[in-house]
Amino acid sequence: MLNISKKSAPCFVNFSSLQQTTDIQAEIYQKSLEIELLELEKETADIVHPSYLAEKCHILQSRNSHLEVILKKKRSLRQRLLKPMCQENLPMEAVYHRYMVHLLQLAVTFIEKLESHLETIRNIPHLDESIKKMSKALAKMDILVNETEELAENILKWREQQKEVSSQIPQMLR
Repeated sequence: MLNISKKSAPCFVNFSSLQQTTDIQAEIYQKSLEIELLELEKETADIVHPSYLAEKCHILQSRNSHLEVILKKKRSLRQRLLKPMCQENLPMEAVYHRYMVHLLQLAVTFIEKLESHLETIRNIPHLDESIKKMSKALAKMDILVNETEELAENILKWREQQKEVSSQIPQMLR
């Protein structure tokens, strides 16, 4: 009878395991909150870092000083902008304005492509050398293709041999 009274009641065992489970869940939740806080701190650490803030402050100060200079020279800048520029415009009859616009578009396109055209002209003397290099590279590629094909054939033969050997092994074991 004494042994029977020693056993703990099953409801109390479940209650203690339930209490342990809720404690573990609370601890897991607390740790996940701490992890989220650390991740947020990691993401924002570079933004609030003193060197980053000092760099931003320096940029703002330089822009501010530039704007102050502009404000100080506002009157002289306005006068310069209002004054017509000498010898930078060509008198032209209105009939030809349409053609001039097209001509200017062609000039802009030519100037944009000028560097690539000049590079092409500079490369003309080296054209023979480039062709020789390309033919050598092509020959090397042909050799590599042939070697690759041979290796592929050898691999396929080897696989077939391995299949034959693996199929013969169960027959040998019988």
